[in-house]
Amino acid sequence: MSATPLSVSRSAVGGVNAAVFPVNRTQELRHTVLLSIGACVLPPVDLMHLSRRQWKTLLAWLDISGMALYFSEHLTLLGVHDALPAVIRQRLQQNMEDNAKRTRGMVAESVVLQLEFQKAGLSYAVMKGLSLSPVAVPRPELRHQFDLDYLVSESSAPEARRILERRGYTLYSISGNSWEFKINETPHVSMKDLYKDLPYRTVDLHLESEVSEIGSRLERSVQRSMFGISMPVFSPTDLFLHQTMHVFKNVCNGHTRTAHILEFYRHVRTRYADDTFWYELRARTKGNSSARLGIGVMTYLVSSVLDDFAPQTLTEWTSDRLPPSVRLWVDLYGQEVVFGNHPGNKLYLLLQKELETAGIPQKRSTKTSLLPSALPPIVIRATHNETFLTTLARYRVQVRYLCSRLLFHVVEDLRYALELRRWRKYLERLSS
Repeated sequence: MSATPLSVSRSAVGGVNAAVFPVNRTQELRHTVLLSIGACVLPPVDLMHLSRRQWKTLLAWLDISGMALYFSEHLTLLGVHDALPAVIRQRLQQNMEDNAKRTRGMVAESVVLQLEFQKAGLSYAVMKGLSLSPVAVPRPELRHQFDLDYLVSESSAPEARRILERRGYTLYSISGNSWEFKINETPHVSMKDLYKDLPYRTVDLHLESEVSEIGSRLERSVQRSMFGISMPVFSPTDLFLHQTMHVFKNVCNGHTRTAHILEFYRHVRTRYADDTFWYELRARTKGNSSARLGIGVMTYLVSSVLDDFAPQTLTEWTSDRLPPSVRLWVDLYGQEVVFGNHPGNKLYLLLQKELETAGIPQKRSTKTSLLPSALPPIVIRATHNETFLTTLARYRVQVRYLCSRLLFHVVEDLRYALELRRWRKYLERLSS
């Protein structure tokens, strides 16, 4: 059996037959990869015999999307890894070996930090990353993890900061309730070093308010024995909900890593027959329209690019109850969000308007998103006594970033303006 990409599908929501946003050959190949891994079937023969140029393009996407390690493992499990061209096979194998070492390094760092947290009696829990294994990620080393994330209580945050600073970390930025710390930052990391265990580390502390509308996730956390220590992680429903809303947030910003789509798919499949879990999740999100809409959008989106993977005990109160206009947006633009190029597009602004009507307010106005009033943040900050060459490298990275963002805004603003007219016509037909 082989996977076949669904380059075009149709929706008949409210009498509107809407063709999915046109996909090109490049996106079809990406879709084929996801379908093959999700269904655990052999990829079509033509995927294994791409041209050198096609492989170069596909490998770049596999790296950026987080799918390279999953793809390599999938081919190995099916016994067809040796059918790849030698240079591609060696590249993927080296990625696997490097990331396994990198994961061991991040695990070791996490263990050291958590032992300090526990010694100080901090109230914390591990977020994302390691805690997603094995329900959403078969093994930690198959996930390309960028940083270590911890939820900490507001009262524990000052001490957690002191622990990190003693370890050599520097508070890099504060955004809302998130504190970002970095250590051993370098002016530039090549894509060739993406999977290597470099000394550079990032730790994010997410502060939990003492008074929360959803109750205390820290109080609901559970202990898991992992990597030689007992560590607090989110309860099963909190873990699923946080993972889902994180990916949903990315979708609402125009782009998500395809690996996150696969991980959500696997998480749902793992819990498929666990009715107790779905009933608890339903009770946990009662009265939370944002959470239910987020789960519904993700379930419908993943179904559109993979298969009908979700149980009725989930869909009957989420994706089945999505507003027709939201479903239409997924039909039209879902594949573009999942298989498009980084950093995405601005067609998510069309979705934001429909979600606002459904009860989810926009965090930024459409005007602000189209015409940002401030420069993008500094990519790499200056360090004390840095050399002239290091300063030059930092500025070079920043200039390239500024140019890429300027080009993105010009191109995507024009694209949004053109697509807005078509979208309004679809909405008119939908309401007629």
